[in-house]
This record gives sequence, C-alpha cells and structure tokens, in this order.
Amino acid sequence: MDKVNSFFEALQKRRSRYALSSECPISDNALTALIEQAINLTPSAFNSQGARVVLLLGEKHQQFWQLTKDALKKIVPPEKFAPTQEKITSFASAYGTILFFEDWPTVEALQQKFPTYKDNFPLWAYQSNGMLELVVWTALAQAGIGASLQHYNPLVDEAVQQAFDIPKTWKLLAQMPFGVAAEEPGEKTFLPQSRLRVEK
Repeated sequence: MDKVNSFFEALQKRRSRYALSSECPISDNALTALIEQAINLTPSAFNSQGARVVLLLGEKHQQFWQLTKDALKKIVPPEKFAPTQEKITSFASAYGTILFFEDWPTVEALQQKFPTYKDNFPLWAYQSNGMLELVVWTALAQAGIGASLQHYNPLVDEAVQQAFDIPKTWKLLAQMPFGVAAEEPGEKTFLPQSRLRVEK
C-alpha cells in the first residue's frame, strides 16, 4: 500500500496554481525529459499516440500570452478588459507554457481503419489528451513546479499556428502555464455525498 499511497500523495500535490513566478527549480533539459516521459507513459486508444506537445520558454512563452491578450481584446469590451488583462499577465509572469495538441489525421486514420468505432475515436483522443495533461501536471507538482490548465482555444488557434509553425492538422486542446508557485492554494472541498456507486 505504500506505493499506492505515494501515488495519491502525488495527485494531492497537483493543484491549480495561478500565482506563478518566472523561476523553475529544474533545468530546461530535465523539464523536457519530464514531459517526454509523460507523453510516452500516457495511454492512447489502440496505442495511436496522437498527442503532440509544444513547450514554450523565454520569448516564445511571452509571445503566446501576448497573442492571447490581443485575441481577447477583440471580443472583450474595453470597460471589462482589466480583469482579463490581469489574468493574462499572471500567466505571462510564469516560467513557461505547455501547449497540448492532438494530431487529427491520427484520429481520422483510426476512423477509417475501424469504422465500427468511428464516432468514438474523437472522444477517446480527448480522453487520452486529458490523461496526458494530468500526468504532466502531477509530474510538475512532484518536481516543485506549480501550474494551471487553461483553454483559450479555439480563439488563439490560428495565431498559434502562424506564430509557432504548428501544422494545421494539430488540434489545440489546452495550455498549461507553469513556474514556482508564489502562494499556496486554498483548501480543496469535496461534495458531502459519495460519487462512487458499488453494486454486487
């Protein structure tokens, strides 16, 4: 049970951290290795391995949040933009950002090969990518790195493709700013009733 408890302790460390500093306790090489290992160890339907990840550091990290802010300015009224700008600035203050994609031709190839499950493959791709996000997030927490999961897609999709030379066949699913957490998260609460149903 010790190994099981260690696993759940790691999951407990994974919390949404919004106040992030521009510091990272591990090297960029170690960070890259951590993400690559997470990609390799995360399951996917039929072992299709359709997840794609882009790690943005330095100027590229800043560029992403600038283009995100520019995109939001077009849809958020000026008189209501201050809170939005504050949030984007907090993300830009982090050390880096991880972009999560799914390679859609991989999904389409499976749909053609296994037409019986055609409608399920997009769902399974999203599920696999969600697992990858959790694995990366938890691994970052274990390394002393705070993070949060954001979703500014599809608003920024086209700008991201142009700015970072992303293939149009990659579908952007989530963004994860990360860095050393500047503050502790509040206590996490749970529903009073069990969400588990057991039948024998």
